[in-house]
Amino acid sequence: MAPPPVDHRLATGPARWLFLLLAVASLVLGIIGVFLPVLPTVPFVLLAAWAAARSSPRLLNWLESHPHFGAHLRDWRSGGVVRRRAKWLASALMAASATSMLFWMGPRWYVLSVIGGMAIVLAWLWRRPESAPDQASPPDSSRRNPSSSSTGTPSS
Repeated sequence: MAPPPVDHRLATGPARWLFLLLAVASLVLGIIGVFLPVLPTVPFVLLAAWAAARSSPRLLNWLESHPHFGAHLRDWRSGGVVRRRAKWLASALMAASATSMLFWMGPRWYVLSVIGGMAIVLAWLWRRPESAPDQASPPDSSRRNPSSSSTGTPSS
């Protein structure tokens, strides 16, 4: 099933260049976040796609067809969907980051406030749907009984 259409209203003039700069900077931060566990990747890639939709259809197309980022961006666009595997991966990486910060960073109040922020993000993340609403199974009332007669009325 095709994802819903993206609002492709491009900004004009200096605003378009600012959106493009934001898209590129966000993408760079997202890529750095792949290698640094304390820097998140997904929010920056989502921001890059949002800004690219307003500045560069070519960059947006590249992001949405990217073998790693593309599926996640299309899922998000189709209703804020975050797959279960991505939730588990985010949870594991945040737990690893929290553990490493507890051992190697200070002051303690700062580390605990960052961990609190991660806990809030995880609570929000786990409340996101794991499949698009149109991918859910149809309600029971719309299913046909295979033993129904040729007149279309269900048999008892």
